[in-house]
Amino acid sequence: MNTVATSKEEILKASRELVRTQGWPAVSIRSVAAACGVSVGCIYNYYDSKAELVSATVESVWREIFHRPGDDAAFRDTLACVTWMYERMAYGHAQYPGFFTLHALGFVQEEKPDGRRRMREVWQHMLDALRAVLQRDEHIRADAFTSEFTAEQLADVLFSLMLSALLREDFDPRAVLEVVRRTLY
Repeated sequence: MNTVATSKEEILKASRELVRTQGWPAVSIRSVAAACGVSVGCIYNYYDSKAELVSATVESVWREIFHRPGDDAAFRDTLACVTWMYERMAYGHAQYPGFFTLHALGFVQEEKPDGRRRMREVWQHMLDALRAVLQRDEHIRADAFTSEFTAEQLADVLFSLMLSALLREDFDPRAVLEVVRRTLY
């Protein structure tokens, strides 16, 4: 057994790997400690409970799926951003089968409040990025937005469509891209 303390990132990496290979039920203080080669107490140095560990793992999975790429090509315009988001959804579905559906259905009852908070933080970050892209997209018609129909409102609609696609496991962005083209360009 590794007597050297591990880091939070190593713990989360091991937790994600357990989820990827064995599913959510495999994540426990003991299984993560074993995967890290450390004692159970080492995991408790970072997480007070299984609930806290699972919540952090949920957040870690969301962040892995929707991590910002090294270049900004995905955020150069609205079409590229929507395409990137759908590609990342497909990646998340392939890496973590059932994650989107299970998380949406509240798969871990005792972790609901913290898990939802962490999920909302990640979603807000994604929504903010989409809003920023819409506001700086040079290809959008000058009259596309009005006081009754703002970039923020469209971002909310696009994000809602994305969340719906997550639950349906439909990662084809063509219909959404056509709506964007017809609405904005």
